[in-house]
Amino acid sequence: MKKTLFDKVWDTHVVDSITDGPQILYIDKHLIHEVTSPQAFNELKRREIPVFRPKQIVATADHNTPTVDQHLPVKDEMSRNQLQQLQQNCDEHNIELYALGHQYNGIVHVMAPELGITQPGMTLVCGDSHTSTHGAFGAIAFGIGTSQVAQVFASQSILLTKPKKMRITVNGSLGKNVLPKDVILYIISQLGTDSGTEHFIEFAGEVFENMSMEGRMTVCNMSIEMGARGGMIAPDETTFEYIKGRKFAPQGKAFDRKVAYWKTLQTEAGATFDKEYFFDASDITPMITFGTNPGMGIQLTEHIPTDNDANLEKSLQYMNFEKGASLLGQQVNYVFIGSCTNSRIEDFRVAANYVKGKQKAPNINAWLVPGSQLVVKQIEEEGLDKIFEEAGFKLRQPGCSACLAMNDDKIPDGEYCVSTSNRNFEGRQGQGSRTLLASPLVAAATAIAGKIVDVNVPIPEEV
Repeated sequence: MKKTLFDKVWDTHVVDSITDGPQILYIDKHLIHEVTSPQAFNELKRREIPVFRPKQIVATADHNTPTVDQHLPVKDEMSRNQLQQLQQNCDEHNIELYALGHQYNGIVHVMAPELGITQPGMTLVCGDSHTSTHGAFGAIAFGIGTSQVAQVFASQSILLTKPKKMRITVNGSLGKNVLPKDVILYIISQLGTDSGTEHFIEFAGEVFENMSMEGRMTVCNMSIEMGARGGMIAPDETTFEYIKGRKFAPQGKAFDRKVAYWKTLQTEAGATFDKEYFFDASDITPMITFGTNPGMGIQLTEHIPTDNDANLEKSLQYMNFEKGASLLGQQVNYVFIGSCTNSRIEDFRVAANYVKGKQKAPNINAWLVPGSQLVVKQIEEEGLDKIFEEAGFKLRQPGCSACLAMNDDKIPDGEYCVSTSNRNFEGRQGQGSRTLLASPLVAAATAIAGKIVDVNVPIPEEV
């Protein structure tokens, strides 16, 4: 039987199977942070169970961390307690922790790939839904709940029913100013937020083959916004070049041996999927969401749908939008470039390239939050920080920030925010906040104009 990429990785990690039931899947890397790990550590302590393989766990502080004055004591009591608890738990169990201020600190789904921790053919889990990001490397990566975090702590394995398989193929060449974020927003808008339920998705075709690793991570990051368990892209030369030389990547002949194996992780011709979808790259243009889930997306030049749908009407009431309206010209006072979806160096290069020589609109509050300390270092080395400063922006320090409003970075009630994050649920960025998901380019253009504009139309000089 011909195997898919997903089959190949899954099958090599099965420890045992239950007839007509779940399988025990071995986990290569367990990523943890301060929010979802404390309860799991407490469960181990209560049952007097040790952490089975601490060397295969990597910890970072990201979700509940401040993005200003990280050198000072954390003001928020809950955040401070969570960070202290993470430090204590990692010390007790001999787990590597990249705490605030560490040179490798950052959002878990940014720092693990850039350190070479994430590699093709691996299984990775984390108590965070957007663990799917790591599937960009040809790994099986997915989010788990607190009880499963404890399960992996205790056994380095997880009990799971093998998901179904889906392939989404996009061929052709992307048009002007169409970024990976637009590609995944377009796919979700076409298929819906429940289209991937019970499936692992393989993204295939020329568009993904031509994407950078940063772009592939953006796509796989949002695969769960289709309801999928995770997303994957087959490893290739782009993958190998990205990993080569990174801190925890194999070195020398060991790297060559790994690459020889990684090259075998392609889906075999004739392998079957439970569902398949095909798209033409030429149909995709810059996107933006108008509603309260990632599937409510339109092309910048399109109008809000006029369907008679209760969910649409409820969503538009929350967003204070009208059916049939255009979002072009809509004033926006907040812009957020960051999150595990779009806070890598490529994202800030795109934004800096657009804002260079321009000035931020007076009404805009712009939060530019790099995904890790290494991204900060790269931004400074490339002089992007100077470009942002001259345009009136200020870079903040790494963290999840305004993606989920667990820290001080909250969008005020009733305000619109063009955001490069992954979710636009009601109140996601702060109680009463209204989120419009878009690419870093659309976010940067909004910050300059003070309103939503078509990135394919030159900005008037007076703006």
